[in-house]
Amino acid sequence: MDKKYTWATEEIYPSSEQWNKEFNSLSERLDFSEYKGKLGNADDFYNCMKAQEKLGRVMDKLSVYAMMKHDEDTRNAEYDALTSKITALGAKFGENTAFVLPELTALDESVLISYIQNPKLKEYDYFIKEILKEKAHVLSENEERLLSMSAETMSSFRDIFTKIDNADLPLKTITHKGQKIPLSHGTYSVILHGEDRALRKKAFNEYYNAYISLINVISSTYYGNVKKGVFYAKAKKYDSALDRALMGEDVPRSVYDNLITTVSDALPDLHEYMAEKKRLLGLNKMYMYDVYVPVVEGAELKLEYEDAYDLVIKGLEPLGEEYKELLKKARDERWIDVYESEGKRSGAYSVAVYDTHPFVLLNYQKTTHDVFTIAHEMGHSIHSYFSNRSQCYAKADYRIFVAEVASTVNEVLLIRHLLNTEKDVKLKKYLLSYLLEMIRTTLFRQTQFAEFEQFAHQTVESGEPLTKENLSEEYLRLNKKYYGKAVVSEGNIKYEWARIPHFYRAFYVYKYSTGIISALAIADRILNEGQSAVDDYFKFLSSGGSDSPVELLKIAGVDLTDKKPFISAFKVFKDTLEEFKSL
Repeated sequence: MDKKYTWATEEIYPSSEQWNKEFNSLSERLDFSEYKGKLGNADDFYNCMKAQEKLGRVMDKLSVYAMMKHDEDTRNAEYDALTSKITALGAKFGENTAFVLPELTALDESVLISYIQNPKLKEYDYFIKEILKEKAHVLSENEERLLSMSAETMSSFRDIFTKIDNADLPLKTITHKGQKIPLSHGTYSVILHGEDRALRKKAFNEYYNAYISLINVISSTYYGNVKKGVFYAKAKKYDSALDRALMGEDVPRSVYDNLITTVSDALPDLHEYMAEKKRLLGLNKMYMYDVYVPVVEGAELKLEYEDAYDLVIKGLEPLGEEYKELLKKARDERWIDVYESEGKRSGAYSVAVYDTHPFVLLNYQKTTHDVFTIAHEMGHSIHSYFSNRSQCYAKADYRIFVAEVASTVNEVLLIRHLLNTEKDVKLKKYLLSYLLEMIRTTLFRQTQFAEFEQFAHQTVESGEPLTKENLSEEYLRLNKKYYGKAVVSEGNIKYEWARIPHFYRAFYVYKYSTGIISALAIADRILNEGQSAVDDYFKFLSSGGSDSPVELLKIAGVDLTDKKPFISAFKVFKDTLEEFKSL
């Protein structure tokens, strides 16, 4: 492998020996007992936070280096050991600093307000504001201790489902045209995107039959997980599990409500798209095992990595010269590990280190998807770059709520560039269908999931049980609502809820929907308004976690407490569909 296609881990540590040296030094400096019981004094609070930061920054570097070296070659026992060591040390670090949050929360409101107003503590003002909001939901010391003790046991529902889904699910080998095909999560996805309809139907039914065979235990596991969320919400004096989840991200309830209502209003456009897809596929009846089949085959961007990267740079030119130079810098200075190699972790990600630049893992192949993956992951990285450069350590890390915004902005700008410049009609149709599918799966589908979660939690909150029957009936109702009359929703699709791992992280999926809504609005503003929109977007990229994520998005011109960005996103979908149909 040419060195220029590998990431420069030596910028973090030149060797494992240096890593171990710093690890051993850090291991001896994890005692925070001198600050315990003293956080009611502003100077002691400041010193404690600075001590945490100093060690936390080292911990971050150790963690990321170990992860990156492990992911270069997952077979390497040496890097396995580094990962295990830092995980254990991280747990000890967390244990030794666990007193900080409860002790601060227990302080009188007047003390916390004085901390917010103290210029010396400015880098912690948002952190303290969040603690102040939580005070109404803090219990007595003994009650909080009991809840804390229950956390490990209560987290078992997710672990149980993970074991069911990955170890115990009785997926069979299916025989098709004399060929034996072992069914797995991976092969199922490939088959569902394939041309062979008989194979899709057979795989679809066998796949869901595996979940149906375990539906009693899966129903009980999910019911337990929902009851856990409802219990914690009641114990902490929230009106609902949803309210507790939203406050945890500092997101107003109106954002969630806007999403559900505006998506419901826009469903006729989705129904029209599904009808068009049915027509193009030449189907008399369209089933759920048909909806993932591409309607444009044989159109692909088959580019060498260097050409693909140059295309991304060209597509992101509306973001200006500084962004362009950063993209070049990332390639030239080896932020990126580019190609697949033996033992390398699959997939792609971006990881940020406060004291160095971000890094990106790719497994580049000459496909359209991988061209967009470059744009996507560099969006994450440059978001982190600006946040780390502009914010103090305490405010640099942005919330999950906005984590997919910058990456999706890049994808939208790239696809807009390609649609504006591409002469090949077939490739243009493919790109339009790519955008339609991106919106269908990220916006509509995730909102369908969000509605289902809301039903499940409201059912338990009203004192009713969750059963395999009412869960499956509600999911079928929603599937019919979302896909309309063009798709036959009967049959095994009503059990799809039983295979969604994200349901064990309650009220997480809606963030995918709000993320793409925000990205579409920002990209549209950049393309239509030019430099003023770019300037605002750069302010957002530089804002890190310095305020509520909803407030930070307003800097980029997106107000999710208003329905306008939601409606604008559906206009993009409708306009794209009309252009697609015209071709």
